[in-house]
Amino acid sequence: MKPATISEIQKELSLLSQKELLALCSRLLRFKKENKELVTYLLFDSIDQDGFVRKVNESVTSSFAEMNDSNVYLIKKSVRKILRVINKYIRFCGDTKMELEMRIHFCKELKQFKKEINSSQQLANIYNGQIDKIHKAIATLHEDLQGDFVYEVELLEI
Repeated sequence: MKPATISEIQKELSLLSQKELLALCSRLLRFKKENKELVTYLLFDSIDQDGFVRKVNESVTSSFAEMNDSNVYLIKKSVRKILRVINKYIRFCGDTKMELEMRIHFCKELKQFKKEINSSQQLANIYNGQIDKIHKAIATLHEDLQGDFVYEVELLEI
């Protein structure tokens, strides 16, 4: 069964009443946790984007503090989990500036974390991949905003 295109869905949704739309959205929210999280972001957190970034960064910091650091495998696994969460929130917000703030904070936390980056090639690859994504995102920003972020990235690369 082939799903309908976005334009077809939008046309069909425009024909529904408000009560039918509410029922449809409620039904959709029951199926996936990510759908619920996206709607929560759109309804409550998208209004205060700086507060949202602050909350995400605080959760990243606490995740690094709670991380099991008994061996490199567990560190790597935890770092990937944190990165999955960050990528999910970046998809939700869709704003390059917010993406950069979250990725830069992640890299700062990873760099401060017991200097394990140098001893593990996989952690170094994760770190360097994030730096590359930061550079690509900076290239899409307006020139005025680029300067602020370029300086922060230079500090990360030292």
